[in-house]
Amino acid sequence: MVRRHKLADPEVRPYTILVATIVILAVADVGAGRFLSRATAFSVAQLFSTLGPVTLGLALTMMIREFDISVAGMFGLAGCVAVLAGGKSPALGVVLAVCVGLVGGVLQGLIMVWLRLSSIGVTLGGLLTFGGIAYVLTENRAISYANMDVALAVNEPFFGVFSVRSTTAAVMLAVAALVMAHTRLGRDIIAMGSDRRATMIAGVDTDRLLVGVFAVSGMLTALSGALLSYSLAAASPSGLSDVLVPATAAAILGGVSLGGGTGRPLGIAAGVLILCLLRSGLNALGVSPYVHDIATGTVLFAVAILDAPALVRRVTALRLRWREAR
Repeated sequence: MVRRHKLADPEVRPYTILVATIVILAVADVGAGRFLSRATAFSVAQLFSTLGPVTLGLALTMMIREFDISVAGMFGLAGCVAVLAGGKSPALGVVLAVCVGLVGGVLQGLIMVWLRLSSIGVTLGGLLTFGGIAYVLTENRAISYANMDVALAVNEPFFGVFSVRSTTAAVMLAVAALVMAHTRLGRDIIAMGSDRRATMIAGVDTDRLLVGVFAVSGMLTALSGALLSYSLAAASPSGLSDVLVPATAAAILGGVSLGGGTGRPLGIAAGVLILCLLRSGLNALGVSPYVHDIATGTVLFAVAILDAPALVRRVTALRLRWREAR
């Protein structure tokens, strides 16, 4: 059995990278006080509120060895639904947006189950369909949200750092962590991603679980899109934020594998925080925007190298030689 280095352990790595990111940015900011400030902390929390729920939903599909490309389309569609329906009742707008996410996720899951299709093809169709519906609803234009009281309320800071949006995202990740750690559902999700056939033999209804996971992914994405549109007092059929690539990167940094069977919500939260810290921290340090992508890409390359089986074998071989030499 090959032992993996701690940094290559997907359950340890997210927290190690998170601490290293904080330390490096703090050292770079010595004497300036721009990174270690309340404003930067609030910025990180606001970015987390947008990316966290989407990453959690996408990561759940990755855990069962699927992939929900449609999150980008659902994110924009949900924002449009919330703004159009929530003028007089913001709660109604959010509820309808989440229902749209639920229906979209369930329909995609059922198509995969009934027709035995790959999630990539189905959710690519979902991405285009949701985007098209958003264009129809908005007549191909950005729409404004007139209820500025709601826009201010969802972004209003308390304790100087948190807001309604960031608190909502944190609560959802905390609930997911409890479910994954202490319920059979969490164990079934990991088991399904590790070996679907063995999970079926063990008596788990994998079809129902797949539909449920995609339903949750749709709802989490829709909620995040709706709250972001409220906070910006606007919605657009093209979406107001690029979420697919950052969410994928955050999930991978959080210890989720495209091969399925790995990942924990707290690790996912750490992965999201890494990206948020890089963006807000580098902004605070006055770094050019293109450096954000370079920094994120560098971290992802490092994670990919740590996951490489050949590297694990070579490190193990070097350890054995070192022990023999001693």
